[in-house]
Amino acid sequence: MTAKILPQPGTLELAPSILSADFANLANEIRQVTNAGAKMVHLDVMDGHFVPNITLGPPVVAWIRKCTEAFLDTHLMITDPEQYAEAFVKAGSDLITFHIETVKDPGSFIKYLREKGVSVGLTLNPPTPVETIEKFVSLCDMVLIMTVNPGFGAQAFIDEAARKCRRIRQIIGPTVRIEVDGGINQETIAVARDYGADTFVAGNAIFAQSDRAAAIKSLMDAVQK
Repeated sequence: MTAKILPQPGTLELAPSILSADFANLANEIRQVTNAGAKMVHLDVMDGHFVPNITLGPPVVAWIRKCTEAFLDTHLMITDPEQYAEAFVKAGSDLITFHIETVKDPGSFIKYLREKGVSVGLTLNPPTPVETIEKFVSLCDMVLIMTVNPGFGAQAFIDEAARKCRRIRQIIGPTVRIEVDGGINQETIAVARDYGADTFVAGNAIFAQSDRAAAIKSLMDAVQK
């Protein structure tokens, strides 16, 4: 299966996170947000080791791939992404994002993922300094800035973490997407945009609302003002 191409930098994109969706009705949940205009779907993969939660694995991603043509933005919050990344690629992920702390040679792993035909992203946790990824960001298609401590949904937005977008944007210019994940709502989405982000992961702000199309419109109206 050929991976889909990440939307080019310069557009503002929402990536609804299925972490907040109803897993018993997942195909319909995804259909609702893509019908409302979302081009990307964010998949939070947690192993109970790197973060204190367990979510989904490659079989679930494979079923999601069967029910949507959306770009599958797969965030590996796991201790050994090098062992499991290929399985997620084969399952249908279009982008693999991993945490800088989890690999010994990020440059080689980025090259490996590119050879598998997917887009690649690096992730920064709130306490992790920008300097740890500085020499690798030009090799990536996306940098993901965590604006909460990863592991669970419905946490409060950490403004200090979001400010890292400014430094990342200075380093990479307009050629790489910057994604923020955590506490994104109608107020914080514009804050993150002003810091330099162009891709916004939203969970509760979308899936906790009865009208998902209205929730997406509200977020996009807020970020496009």
